[in-house]
Amino acid sequence: MAEETETGASEDTAVIDPTLAERVSAENMRLLENIDVQLTVEVGQAEIKIRDLLRLNEGSVIELGRLAGDPLDVLANGTMIAKGEVVMVGERFGVRFTEIVDPATRMETV
Repeated sequence: MAEETETGASEDTAVIDPTLAERVSAENMRLLENIDVQLTVEVGQAEIKIRDLLRLNEGSVIELGRLAGDPLDVLANGTMIAKGEVVMVGERFGVRFTEIVDPATRMETV
């Protein structure tokens, strides 16, 4: 059985100062904020035979399994985090998030 300390808390129970916990949490968040992730926007997918893959050349068209106008999948390190649509940002493509995946649902796929 755990012995009681002068404060009445057992040695098995950690008593954490709330301000210390907040400071540690903020420091951990700063560390996480600097980690790079690979962001991918997936337009669609197709499954083809290697024979057909070898016959592809310039101008070939592959039909994807997604309808035109359907929202695109936005993935962070391979995990879907949102749905979105293509936009133009000056001369470049961009993505506008139209739906964010629920964090609890995201955690199920990790």
